[in-house]
Amino acid sequence: MKYLSVLLVFLWTATNCVAAFHPVNAAMIVNANTGEIIYSYNADKKTQPASLTKMMTLMLTFKALKQKRIRPNSLITISANAAAQKPCKLGLKKGQKITVRNAILALITKSANDIAVALAEHIGKSEQRFVYMMNQEAKRLGMTSTRFVNPSGWKNSKQLTTVRDMAKLSKALINEYPSYYHLFATKQFNYNNKIMKNHNQLLGKHNNYLVDGIKTGFVTASGYNLAASATNGQTRLIAVVLGGRTRQQRDRQVDALLKRGFSKVISRKIIANASKKRYKSSYKDMINASAGEARVSRIYGKLQCERLVK
Repeated sequence: MKYLSVLLVFLWTATNCVAAFHPVNAAMIVNANTGEIIYSYNADKKTQPASLTKMMTLMLTFKALKQKRIRPNSLITISANAAAQKPCKLGLKKGQKITVRNAILALITKSANDIAVALAEHIGKSEQRFVYMMNQEAKRLGMTSTRFVNPSGWKNSKQLTTVRDMAKLSKALINEYPSYYHLFATKQFNYNNKIMKNHNQLLGKHNNYLVDGIKTGFVTASGYNLAASATNGQTRLIAVVLGGRTRQQRDRQVDALLKRGFSKVISRKIIANASKKRYKSSYKDMINASAGEARVSRIYGKLQCERLVK
């Protein structure tokens, strides 16, 4: 019991000392299974989402696929508006076509602004109507501090969000579209003999968990953003960081948050199991004590009867 107490103190210290300082504007860890917020810092501080916006664009794409309004092999025609988008982009010209499946992978890996607009125009019939759909979906998810003004995340001072809202969006993508979520684990995408690597460099196995999604983003006004999800086989966590000073710093912070998040989950299980064992032990003792008291009562009662008879 002594060693268990020492272990629990160590785990409590490790999980609660998330960071002595915060080199990001905002951060949050959420249990994707329960929705519990394990840790948060500046949860409601507004900033530009940058390409995390594309998570909502992809969500509406998955929704259209699920409702069979579009198909993976449906062809999208690149408009002049889409072709004119600024980098990062795939670089298709007006009139060229791309399948929905390749468009999805271009958003996940290359984070292509031109393809985000092309998808929006194809699904919403216009970019403006698609943005309206994005905001309606955000309202449904309870993203009360978020406003979208374009489908790509291109810099705009009116396009704002929080880590709390991005965690809600990430959780919805994971839980509502499990048959499409796995695409976020795509490490590279080969298109027209060009290999495009995923900007999320945390993807893959770590010490005790696997990162399998979801999206990065950057604009000067917000800094480096990342929403990442990881599982250890039993529990899935979502870590969101907004406003990293560099990509490496942002990634280190997300990695640290996930490690401490899983440590906290593990420590809680240890405490729960220890409590269960103590409960079982005390319950067993109580039953044994009750049985002993019953035996004593029977014997004592018998003696009393014998005395009364005598």
